Amino acid sequence: MPVAPVAASACRPEPITLRRLTRRSQFLAVNAGVRVPGPAFLLLVQPRGDADGDDAGYGITATKKLGNAVVRNRAKRRLRALIREIFPQHGLSGCDHVLIARNDVLSADFARLRADMAKSLRKAQARLDSRLEEVRSATQVQKPC
Repeated sequence: MPVAPVAASACRPEPITLRRLTRRSQFLAVNAGVRVPGPAFLLLVQPRGDADGDDAGYGITATKKLGNAVVRNRAKRRLRALIREIFPQHGLSGCDHVLIARNDVLSADFARLRADMAKSLRKAQARLDSRLEEVRSATQVQKPC
C-alpha cells in the first residue's frame, strides 16, 4: 500500500518566498556570514536583520575555475533548480544565501545534491544559533554580588 506524501506545510507553516541577490554589495555582505563547505558547493548564509523576515535571498556564483561559459551556466542552472525545490520549505527565512559552485555540482546525482543542500542548511542553522548564543552570553551584564 503506497504511503501518502507529506504536505509541504508539515515542515513550515507556509513556504518562504525567494528573492534574488543582484548587487555585488549584497554578495559581499553574505561573505561575512556562516560558511558551510560541501563537495558540490559552498553555502554562505548571513542574517539580514531587517523587518521583512518572511523571505530568503539567494545568489549563485560560478567562477572561471569551473570551466567555460557553457559549463558555468550548466552549474548555475542545476543550483537554481535545487534552490527552487529546497528553499521554500528548508531555507532560512530572514537570511541571504549564496551558493558557490564547485566541480562536483556538474557530475553529482541530483538526489545527492538535494541531500547535501538539506544537510548544509541544517548546519548553517546550527552555526547561526551558536553564534547568536555567543553574542547573547557576551552581552549579558555581570551582576555584582
